[in-house]
Amino acid sequence: MTSINRVEFMIERTIPASRGEVFDAWLDPRVPGNPWNAAENFIVDAKVDGLFYWTLKGTSHYGRFTHVERPNRIQHTWVSPNTLGLESMVTVTFEEQGGHTLMTLLHSDLPDIKEARGHDGGWKYFMAIFREQFGTGSRKQYRWEDAHPPVAQ
Repeated sequence: MTSINRVEFMIERTIPASRGEVFDAWLDPRVPGNPWNAAENFIVDAKVDGLFYWTLKGTSHYGRFTHVERPNRIQHTWVSPNTLGLESMVTVTFEEQGGHTLMTLLHSDLPDIKEARGHDGGWKYFMAIFREQFGTGSRKQYRWEDAHPPVAQ
């Protein structure tokens, strides 16, 4: 059996809000910038051994939560066609930093292939949008409908 080299990506963002607020927003599908918000279809059960499933542009992503400790850490497995169907791990930590939160996302154990390396850009995209939701320390108003406009027929 041939072994596959593995890669990981780490993205950090400082967010002007408390750890609890940032933690809760990351799991709230109504908040733009988290993966649940972008999903066309999703199921999220954010507890240890809870499952998630979502599709984006017709591509399925799924996994199992392995650690959920509010407001410090969320960890879950991650499987998609871009991981060759192999399980990888996403760990998100929230660290207090002078009234702000340092949010760190580590996606590890990805196969070292072009499709899996694309997760780096995907997570950077999501986290940039997520960071924008907090403005200068207070949450911007948002509506689910704004993030998911009706499709014109």
